Amino acid sequence: MNALVSWMERYILPVAAKIGSQKHLVALRDAFISMMPATMAGSVATLLNAFLRDFPNTYITKGPLFLENDPGGYTNVITKYTSAIISMNGIVWGGTLAIMAVLFAVTLGYQIAKAYDVDPLSGSIVSLAAFLMGIPQSATATLTLTEALPDKAAELLTAAGATIDGLNVSTGAWGYFPFSQYMGGTGLFTAMLFGFISVIIFSKLMNKKITIKMPDSVPPAVSKAFAAIVPGVVALYASSLVYDLFQRFVGMPIIDWISESIQKPLLQLSQGYGAVVVIVLLIHILWFFGLHGTNIMSPVLQSVYGTAMVDNTNAFQQGEAIPYKWVAGSFEAFVWPGGAGVTLVLLIAVLLFSKRSDYRTIGKLAIGPGLFNINEPVMFGLPVVLNPIMIIPFILAPLATATIAYFATIAGLVKPVVVNVIWVMPTVLSGFLATGGDWKAIVLTIVNLVVALAIWAPFIIAANKMAEE
Repeated sequence: MNALVSWMERYILPVAAKIGSQKHLVALRDAFISMMPATMAGSVATLLNAFLRDFPNTYITKGPLFLENDPGGYTNVITKYTSAIISMNGIVWGGTLAIMAVLFAVTLGYQIAKAYDVDPLSGSIVSLAAFLMGIPQSATATLTLTEALPDKAAELLTAAGATIDGLNVSTGAWGYFPFSQYMGGTGLFTAMLFGFISVIIFSKLMNKKITIKMPDSVPPAVSKAFAAIVPGVVALYASSLVYDLFQRFVGMPIIDWISESIQKPLLQLSQGYGAVVVIVLLIHILWFFGLHGTNIMSPVLQSVYGTAMVDNTNAFQQGEAIPYKWVAGSFEAFVWPGGAGVTLVLLIAVLLFSKRSDYRTIGKLAIGPGLFNINEPVMFGLPVVLNPIMIIPFILAPLATATIAYFATIAGLVKPVVVNVIWVMPTVLSGFLATGGDWKAIVLTIVNLVVALAIWAPFIIAANKMAEE
């Protein structure tokens, strides 16, 4: 065991430390974190609508709360008398999760510029502009008619550029951004790519002082704005050149190509059991050496699984089929209750089986924070970090909970996660809320806790013997 730990300290730890401090990855991680106010507001709105609209309409199909032939179009009393709140939740969602790619372009530009020590506000503006200029400003509008058009009307519409297919009449429209097609999770990869391209160019030109220099008498705000003009223009024209050349040689907007050729394959790959195991394994190996594995792996978790999470939430809000079974919230809800390593169960095992006074003292102190998924007291107080006897259960327990939760979700025994719940939510409630109120998520969480306890208990008992020796 000591040989394994030494080998990992020598070969894995230095690489992980470099990755964790790489400024572009740190900027990417912090960009996702910076969106938390909007992300949580949209998640709360979606969650409220789940309990006020979706949950009642699914389960209240008869009885005193059920409304038959209601002229307002409601199916139950709860939805009828909370319709104003449901409408407000839809408005909140429309300005948060529905435009997640737009918000991400702003936060990413800010964080990259900050990493290069240039004006963050200018960086966020450049990133946002670079993303928006690549969104096609055209879309197809389709109307479904109740009866076929007269021949003369059909000829006039066809001559004007419309397409008629049976009762469906389609026509192109230009001059607006397709809201739902590009501004949600679909646009995140493009926002990421052009955020990096544009703001890195902008930042390097700023650092090389290729700017407009104003006299010292000019107010600092004006001087800063003029200094950003040349780097900003160059960065945006460079982005425009990429967009234009791609359209000319590939024949489609780059945002569509990224979505079809990169984003969708990555998202499908993320749904495999092997990908989930690798993520869980890497996070916990890093944590064992005292590195915040969740933060280090955050660029992968948020850029891939986070995109799937946004798509699930948006589909759930709009009453559409849920596209992905496993998303970022699935890890939080089911894999590591109490924190990385399922440390809530570790604390329970300590209080139940440990005879060591040092372990029991830490257990009593850390159980409160552990209930809210704050596990630093036990990670560094017990400690778990660099403790050879802890490495096996610390890695094995979350692998077991991930396996159980993954196959339960894939098999349809538990609904997929559709709501991004705040990370300090107690574990049993977390899964229930994250799945939009699926009671079977509570059962899954309890099963995972029992399995994790069976894994942790023998090692805590073994630690008793080590203390005696």
